Amino acid sequence: MTLPTVQVFVPAGLDKCNKKKIITKKSEAFLEAYLNNPSPTGFESGGQKMWLDYIKPYIDTHFVDTYGTVVGVINPKAKYKVVIEAHADEISWFVHYITKDGFIYLRRNGGSDHQIAPSKRVNIHTKKGMVKAVFGWPAIHTRTAGTEKPPKLDNIFLDCGAKDKEEVEKLGIHVGCVVTYEDEFMILNDKYYVGRALDNRIGGFMIAEVARLLKENKVTLPFGLYITNSVQEEVGLRGAQMIVENIKPDVAIVTDVCHDTGTPMLDKIKQGDTKCGDGPVLTYGPAVQNNLLDLIITAAEKNKIPFQRAAASRSTGTDTDAFAYATGGVASSLISLALRYMHTTVETVSKDDVENVIRLIYESLQKIKNNHDFRYLK
Repeated sequence: MTLPTVQVFVPAGLDKCNKKKIITKKSEAFLEAYLNNPSPTGFESGGQKMWLDYIKPYIDTHFVDTYGTVVGVINPKAKYKVVIEAHADEISWFVHYITKDGFIYLRRNGGSDHQIAPSKRVNIHTKKGMVKAVFGWPAIHTRTAGTEKPPKLDNIFLDCGAKDKEEVEKLGIHVGCVVTYEDEFMILNDKYYVGRALDNRIGGFMIAEVARLLKENKVTLPFGLYITNSVQEEVGLRGAQMIVENIKPDVAIVTDVCHDTGTPMLDKIKQGDTKCGDGPVLTYGPAVQNNLLDLIITAAEKNKIPFQRAAASRSTGTDTDAFAYATGGVASSLISLALRYMHTTVETVSKDDVENVIRLIYESLQKIKNNHDFRYLK
């Protein structure tokens, strides 16, 4: 996810992009299946296989690293390397403690929000298969006014219908089993995609669509393109840290999500002013290489792609940081997608924004030359 940002400027005079729709019925069906398939941090393999199967027709080759990051490659023999990247993992929970009465306490796997847990349905992933459970919570009738306790890590628990610890264990549940929410994909008012893990599996979808467009439009790039779906971002950018050492790219364009601050209870002074429907969000910050950012802005303006601007402080909080400061420095930039209700099961993004992020990456790639030198002083 992207850390809080402050908007510095919103461009005027750029019309909404009314070009032919990019996302097809086939690609939207993939998006739904991809988001519904669980991909918890450290256990991304099922979703990664699905993603790889989807992009195979659009790439020349691929490779997978030790921890499961998948890279599709176009022009693998080219010496100059450009990465477009997203992360594949979703937040989840680990089974941490099973009581003698069969109730299950949890530990976070990534930044899971304990406040949304009560009454949620979940899947516990075991070697014996999926086990259904619910986050239990005392009925309102049993809670005394003034003494109510909010949901916390030490009082939320799972109930899988077992009478004791022994029955829980017979189901295949043990400490370390990963737990994901059941909630699935939907489209809201024909304008928004909604579901869990849009942070940032929607990014994996968008870079896959870029690969599709390049293939279908017979675009020949003068460099090697590495379409990278990284693991373990939600626990510290770990997948990106590993794969950048493997690829050793010259350029990295990273896509992730940031906050839509147009909804209630958000402080725009702290979080910035970025909204769903107003276009991709381009970030300024130390990790962002300014000449690469200028190239992307030029691509947006030339192609009348609406965009927003934001500023980060020490870090972007995304895989951009992992790429920028590796292997002696990689020219890196961040294209974010404004998202509502981050780290909940109803994460929400604008369909138009998704199209425009895809379009912006696609157009930006075609402005990068072979051996493009982004240095300030030469």
